[in-house]
Amino acid sequence: MASIASLQNFPGFSKEAIPQDWFPGAEEVSTGTTLVAVEFAGGVVIGADSRTSMGTWVANRVTDKLTPVTDSIFCCRSGSAADTQAITDVVKYKLNFAEIEQGRPASVRDAAMAFKEIC
Repeated sequence: MASIASLQNFPGFSKEAIPQDWFPGAEEVSTGTTLVAVEFAGGVVIGADSRTSMGTWVANRVTDKLTPVTDSIFCCRSGSAADTQAITDVVKYKLNFAEIEQGRPASVRDAAMAFKEIC
């Protein structure tokens, strides 16, 4: 969401040209997903917040944003929940099929390439 302060450095901007009621009040609205990954000698620890929001309204307080793609590969999801779930389901299917076909577990590279092909 734009604010007057963020637009003042924009070339050609004149704050008098834009009605003041187009901009929110001074209070900030916290939005977005927090995803964290920390690497250590034995692997990676991942974490995420658990809230799903629709604007300023919290739609679900206990959403799982860490989704297993294989037994050892997880996906950290953010954005549209329906879209990210659908994409993850397709990648899970593709990797499961590839594991059977190739006779080996899917690698992180395999998972990354599967996500890249879709997105």
